[in-house]
Amino acid sequence: MASLKSWVSVPTGSSFSIANIPFGIISTANTPEHRPAIAIGEHALDLLAFAKQGGFGGLGKRKDDVARAFASPTLNAFAALGRPTHRAVRQYLQDILSENTRHPEILKDNKPLQAAALIPQREVQNHLPLTIGDYTDFFAGRNHASNVGTLFRGAQNALNPNYNHIPVAYHGRASSVVVSGTPLHRPWGQIIENPAAETKVPIFSPSRRLDIELELGMFVTKENGLGQPVPVQEAEQHIFGYVLMNDWSARDIQVWEYVPLGPFNAKNFGTTISPWVVLADALEPFRAAGLENPIELLPYLSESRQAGVHDIRLELRFLFAQEFSADT
Repeated sequence: MASLKSWVSVPTGSSFSIANIPFGIISTANTPEHRPAIAIGEHALDLLAFAKQGGFGGLGKRKDDVARAFASPTLNAFAALGRPTHRAVRQYLQDILSENTRHPEILKDNKPLQAAALIPQREVQNHLPLTIGDYTDFFAGRNHASNVGTLFRGAQNALNPNYNHIPVAYHGRASSVVVSGTPLHRPWGQIIENPAAETKVPIFSPSRRLDIELELGMFVTKENGLGQPVPVQEAEQHIFGYVLMNDWSARDIQVWEYVPLGPFNAKNFGTTISPWVVLADALEPFRAAGLENPIELLPYLSESRQAGVHDIRLELRFLFAQEFSADT
């Protein structure tokens, strides 16, 4: 691609540069139907409107399949087309939005299509990007696991014996995954008012120790047959993209209920994800080697590529009620 500078204005420091162009689902006051879009700077490109007016005409043999996928109210149809198509569409849209685009007639010089498809993000409503059929929460990250383990079992027993050997996870509640900005109710459950008491007596109460977990969510959208494992070397071909995720946790409910089968009501009342899906290819420049495992993994879990993780710097900032404004 000739340039990574867009003819669409992108503020300095924006997360939505032409190097990213994440995918999501939007609606507007004038057009309430849910439809796919990408984010570029402070705008969203409505991919349904773009496709209807021939925007994918330069995509080649994939254009009809892609246009049909973007007529869907979720990204599931597009995600099902596979990594090669995701890559081709992303590269094509990067070219369309590039200052030196090979196809200026499609959008850069096409004012009517810009008016129909290029929408200020302040005018769009974001929705869940995909229909989520299942949700698995992995206990990933040794530092995170040590911190949480210390919270529940003390520093001497922070990591269970299996942690360095096998992926540890539990199935969450897919139906309570919500998009950023969706209000959640503080959960009720059984809590122990006096953890030091010899006899533990629970009360039914709203959680007093509501916690957050800043995590990375991954959409796995390529199917495998029932009883047919995915080899670790092929696993990445099943990944559509990534979102930020807040795994809301009621710690006081969790500490009482998690023995022996793991968390239940303490974690299933709501999981928040960001509305824009960063495609897997967009994170390739950030590949890095992970923490060295103190033990040798069994062969079925051993990945041949050393740079098996992404070096992503995440920051969390709390905003209290008095800090919110009309622009927040």
